Amino acid sequence: MADPTSYRPQTGEIPTNPGVYRFRDPHGRVVYVGKAKNLRSRLNSYFANPAGLLPKTHAMVHAASSVEWTVVGSELESLQLEYTWIKEFKPRFNVVFRDDKTYPYLAVTMGEKLPRVQVMRGERKKGTRYFGPYTAGAIRETMDTLLRVFPVRSCSAGVLKRAQASGRPCLLGYIDKCSAPCVGRVTPEEHRALAEDFCAFMGGEAKRFISRLEKEMAAAVAELDYERAARLRDDIAALRKVFERNAVVLAEDTDADVFALYEDELEAAVQVFHVRAGRVKGQRGWVVEKVEDATTPDLVEHLLQQVYGEDGDTQGRLPREVLVPVEPSNAQDLAVWLGGLRGAKVDIRVPQRGDKAALMSTVRENAEHALRLHKTRRAGDLTVRSQALQELQEALELPVPLLRIECYDVSHVQGTNVVASMVVVEDGLPKKSDYRKFSITGAAATDDTAAMHDVLTRRFRHYLVDKTAQVEASELASPAPNPAAEAADADAAAGGDTTIADTTTPTPRAKFAYPPNLVVVDGGKPQVNAAARALAELGVDDVYVVGLAKRLEEVWLPDSDFPVILPRSSQGLYMLQRIRDEAHRFAISFHRQKRGKAMTVSALDSVPGLGESKRKALLAQFGSVRKIKAATAEELMSAKGIGPALAASIVAHFSAEGAGGAADDALPAINMTTGEVLET
Repeated sequence: MADPTSYRPQTGEIPTNPGVYRFRDPHGRVVYVGKAKNLRSRLNSYFANPAGLLPKTHAMVHAASSVEWTVVGSELESLQLEYTWIKEFKPRFNVVFRDDKTYPYLAVTMGEKLPRVQVMRGERKKGTRYFGPYTAGAIRETMDTLLRVFPVRSCSAGVLKRAQASGRPCLLGYIDKCSAPCVGRVTPEEHRALAEDFCAFMGGEAKRFISRLEKEMAAAVAELDYERAARLRDDIAALRKVFERNAVVLAEDTDADVFALYEDELEAAVQVFHVRAGRVKGQRGWVVEKVEDATTPDLVEHLLQQVYGEDGDTQGRLPREVLVPVEPSNAQDLAVWLGGLRGAKVDIRVPQRGDKAALMSTVRENAEHALRLHKTRRAGDLTVRSQALQELQEALELPVPLLRIECYDVSHVQGTNVVASMVVVEDGLPKKSDYRKFSITGAAATDDTAAMHDVLTRRFRHYLVDKTAQVEASELASPAPNPAAEAADADAAAGGDTTIADTTTPTPRAKFAYPPNLVVVDGGKPQVNAAARALAELGVDDVYVVGLAKRLEEVWLPDSDFPVILPRSSQGLYMLQRIRDEAHRFAISFHRQKRGKAMTVSALDSVPGLGESKRKALLAQFGSVRKIKAATAEELMSAKGIGPALAASIVAHFSAEGAGGAADDALPAINMTTGEVLET
């Protein structure tokens, strides 16, 4: 851990302008992003008395090794830049609101030629209208009911293409829950109008559609068309069922998101009710760990930044009114920023009395229950993970906490298709975005120890290259002191014009830039020594290595004659076993994938410039690989897509195989899966 005094900037070097600052760790990763009205005052608060900081802030300044800042012209610019950097760097010490569950949305893909209604989770996409969130059961029932009245396409792209090719609609088209634009029952314009009506109904215009259907039903009765009147009656009942499912809680012209927060010293839970046309259309919740010294107004500001700053159809999601428990920091600038996202004014208010205050109280009760449930579920898991990491550190006598562990495993079948896996665990939890696969060939594929040495060498060679690149980028982004620039800053602080003066250049993210504290290899003493030798050859001396042998679950250290025996009930041993098993699973999956591809390899695959479609054209023309090999360039050109240059390349390729290739042709072809002898 770094001493904050080792990188504390001189007070006179820090401008007094508004700006955004970043703390970086020794590996160049951004660990915290913050903004300030006065950069000098805010940064000095971190270094004046580090011992007096709150525990999380104390950990942050000691985890960092440098601080840098960017001067901006206003607090609104600092708000925008802070959000941009938090989204880009994902700092570990910033507040990040995570869903307490995954919510499904009812989505209409208005960006497609034939819009589709579907249930969607995850990231939002541009050109798609979202409604919700809903519970899983409610959203399926709502969608099924509405497709009766608004028969919008709900099939996948594959089903749509098959229907267009065959000229027959799918089952939904036959039961009148799809208008079947795929076969021309309605035009694309008529289908889009149906999708627009669907969105309008879900957006709160239900009464307009119900009134219209009631008039049509009355007209059908007047014309004695009782069958159509009965269908319209059932459609009206379906729309009312969906419309009346949500209780009226506010005035019918109210569109608002109502946020409430319940917090303790360590965590906070947030709930939001989405109110559209006075009715609660959906509910959503987040739980956040308070890893920075943030007040409640700060938490509310970060919450609104994250919820409404996500990519997607922002104009369709942002209501006219946002109700919050306390006024957020920089409320005026935040309202301007949200108004820019919505394209219209957004009011941020704290309800004091009346129906809105009563609804806020209900939302707060939900937040309180959500935090209690979260703590109950998480307590056992968090305690066990902390205990496991502590046990491992003590048993292996390591001087550093095990914040990041990487495990490696080699997989093959009798020395063929040799592969290796790297899985990553941070704070006791798997980080799948950092998992990596390795293909091993040549001399390294001869045995497991050589393969392990090769994999570790490649992984940490990448680490050293990425680390050097980050250092060079950091040096380029930190120019020498410029008296003219300092004078300009002084003028700006005195009241002159200020502009964004970025003192740093974001470094590119590297795949292997962050090293582990501990490397675990699947194997015993030979594998551990091979891994340790690879690190020593590269000069990496701050990463510790252990091996976990399968037979007796022994933990081996480099150059040790005897293993470390962890108790069978040890949480540390359980964690090592889970990591080892995950690495084994990941390696096996990659090996099977590679082996499957090898079993279907063709002699044509190695011909330069010969793609899949042209290989199929050659086989269709000649019937077998043997005939293709025997054909002349002129004969090859008779196949579709084969020109003179490619034909010459194919002839040259097979001619270069020489006698060895001819000998191979004399052998029968074998299906490696079934053992069947194939004719060529």
